[in-house]
Amino acid sequence: MSEDTTKETDRKRILLVDDDAEIVETLRYALEARGYETLVARDGNQGLALVEREDPDLVILDMMMPKRSGFLVLEKLRQTRPVPIRVIMVTANEGSRHKAYAEMLGVDDYIRKPFPMDRLLDSVANLLDQ
Repeated sequence: MSEDTTKETDRKRILLVDDDAEIVETLRYALEARGYETLVARDGNQGLALVEREDPDLVILDMMMPKRSGFLVLEKLRQTRPVPIRVIMVTANEGSRHKAYAEMLGVDDYIRKPFPMDRLLDSVANLLDQ
């Protein structure tokens, strides 16, 4: 196996599940600049399908989306995956009940929008190094 191939397969894969194209592109740019491979789903159903097909190392999941909310995606991931996948939930929702529910479902981190990009990148690095 060549060095280039090894580097490509060693890259951590992150699935972005968000219906806001601007946020997705901003996150994609920042994550790829740090050497991560990114996959994108525009709604919760696409997100679940990509998790099954692509087996990413981490999911960055918006709470409010069409077709299936981030909560429903997180519930399904926790029910169906033998090895839990790392999940960071991002949301513009200010309610503490939502954070408590996400934590009850086993979210690894919960970040309120807007957030400094360094906050998200630090969380990604910490979760993927575990």
